[in-house]
Amino acid sequence: MQTRRSLLISTTGAAFAAGVIASLPATALAKAPMIGKQAASFYRMKLGTYEITALSDGTVNLPMAKIYKNITESDAETYLAGHFQSGSAETSVNAFLVNTGDKLVLIDAGTGDLMGPSLGKLVSNIEAAGYKVDQIDDVILTHIHADHSGGLVANGEPVFKNAILHVNYREAEFWLNADAEAKADRVLGPQIDQAERCVGPYVNAKKFETFADNAAPLPGFGSVLRAGHTPGHSGIILESQGKKIVFWGDVAHGDVLQYDHPEVTVDFDVDQTRAAESRAIAFAEAADQKYLVAGAHHAFPGIGHVRRDETNYDWVPVVYSANY
Repeated sequence: MQTRRSLLISTTGAAFAAGVIASLPATALAKAPMIGKQAASFYRMKLGTYEITALSDGTVNLPMAKIYKNITESDAETYLAGHFQSGSAETSVNAFLVNTGDKLVLIDAGTGDLMGPSLGKLVSNIEAAGYKVDQIDDVILTHIHADHSGGLVANGEPVFKNAILHVNYREAEFWLNADAEAKADRVLGPQIDQAERCVGPYVNAKKFETFADNAAPLPGFGSVLRAGHTPGHSGIILESQGKKIVFWGDVAHGDVLQYDHPEVTVDFDVDQTRAAESRAIAFAEAADQKYLVAGAHHAFPGIGHVRRDETNYDWVPVVYSANY
C-alpha cells in the first residue's frame, strides 16, 4: 500500500518528467530521424528475351503551367491542380538500359552535371543496378537536349568509353553543324554549345554514328522519326517474341495534361506545330497497337501503356512487380 509520502514523490516525479518531455523538441522524441529521400534508382522488366532496366537520373522541380504552350497558364494550372500536380511538380528524368544477352545498350544518358544536384544520378544508378559504365557497348539518343546528352561526358571526357554513340542524322546536323546565325541565337546558342561539348568527345574519338529516319540505329533496334521537339527527335523501337516497346524520348512531358490535350506543347519544342502533330500520331499508334511505351519524363520508371478514354487519352503505368 502506497504511503502519502511515496505517493507525493511519485506524483511530483511524474509531473516533472511530463514537463521535461513537453519542453523537448519533437525530433528528440522520434525513434529515428526522418530522412526525406526516396531510394528509386532502377526498375527491371523483361521484354521477350531482353531485359530492360529503367534508370533514374533524378527529378527536377518545374513550373509546368508556365512551360506548357497553346494553353493559358491559368488553365494549365487549374488542370494540373485537378490532377494533384499544381505548382512546381517534380519531373522525372529517365534513361533505359537494354541487355540483349550479347550487348548492353543505353537509351538516353541523363543530365550529368548540367542541371543541378537533384539530377545527374545516372552513373551511380547504373552501378546500383549491377553494371559498370565501361560495360556499355552502345548509347542511342532519342535527341541531343541536355537532359538526354549531359551525362555522356564528365570533365570533358567520355563517360561511356567503350560505347558507340548513335544519333539520328537530322539531329546531328542541327546541333553539331549549326551556322553562325543559330549559334548567335539567344535560346539555341547555349544549347548548341552544350551539344558540342557533350557529343563532341565521341565524334573526336571516332565513336559516333548517325542513322537515317525510321532506320535501325544498330541491329535489333529500330527507330521512328517523331520530329518537332527537335528536328531529329526519334522514338527507339525494341521488339522480341511478339512484344514491343517504344522508348519515346520527349513525345510527352508529364503524364496527364498532354494526354487530354495533345495540341499543348512546351517551351523546349523547336517546332511547336510539328511537335503537336508528332504527339497526336504517337498517342494514336500506341493506343491502337497497345505496345509498351517508355517516357523520359513520365513518373519513374516511366513505362506504361496509352489507352483511349472519354476525354481523349490516358497514361496507364505498368503495375509494379518485385520479380519479372
